[in-house]
Amino acid sequence: MKIGIFFGGPTDVGRQVDGIVEYERDGFDSVYLGTVTGTDAMTVLSLAGQKTSRVELGTSIVPTYTRHPVAMAMQALTTQAATGGRFALGLGPSHKPMIEGMLGLSYDRPAAHVREYLSVLGPLLRGEAVSFSGEFFRVNGQVRVPGVEPPALLISALAPVMLRIAGEMTDGTITWMTGPKTLETHVAPRINKAAEAAGRPRPRIIAGFPVVVTDDAEAAREKAARAFVVYGTLPNYQRMLEKEGVSGPAGVAIVGNETEVERQIRAVAATGATDFLAGMFTVGDDAQASLRRTTECLKRLVGKV
Repeated sequence: MKIGIFFGGPTDVGRQVDGIVEYERDGFDSVYLGTVTGTDAMTVLSLAGQKTSRVELGTSIVPTYTRHPVAMAMQALTTQAATGGRFALGLGPSHKPMIEGMLGLSYDRPAAHVREYLSVLGPLLRGEAVSFSGEFFRVNGQVRVPGVEPPALLISALAPVMLRIAGEMTDGTITWMTGPKTLETHVAPRINKAAEAAGRPRPRIIAGFPVVVTDDAEAAREKAARAFVVYGTLPNYQRMLEKEGVSGPAGVAIVGNETEVERQIRAVAATGATDFLAGMFTVGDDAQASLRRTTECLKRLVGKV
């Protein structure tokens, strides 16, 4: 299982790029950048691509509703070119409070929206002409960025219909707030079955978890409950937490000393996950020391899980 970093990081673009460069030096397999209403992730990754040479650079996730698939294809292919073919486009419909409450757009039938979105985006990323007429999109066009292969395409699939779409139409899923039991019994079987039925390669399952290495696991879970409380209010994540049998985000956080964290990460690997994406948080008064300890633990696991 590959070990990557889910990097929120500071909002300053230069510091974000420097952070990605440092994670490559640390040997991590990937760095995925979140994107909501701060810096544009694909722009930052394009800049980081000029200063790195090996690490996979991905988004987790770009909301589909904020970019027309033609615009998404143009930016994604440009980012792929800027990163030397190391870009992974993680996208998804986001959540109703953001799409309707913040943006004022309809969040009606998000899975159907995503299927149509991918029906347009997939061919565009491959340089093919698209003539598509559906309920949400009517597109006739083509995107051309010469000499660029399509990036890896991933979606934030959690529900059964979305997992089927992911298996049939993409390279895999990126999960969050989804525990190991749910990965093994819900996510992996559905996405793998859909990919096999569609004649596609076995998909990636990129499992994101909050993680901190500490000797005070109780304090860490208390911190996780506060830091990630918003995720427990979103229906898409609530359903995954209920499947796992936990009461909130703290129940899926990976916390403990080095031995305990390694054991928990190996348990994630045993579910069929192909990638572990660490959303590091800190505990205690010395945030930098806490971050260094977690980073060092994760570095030692690269290539060994």
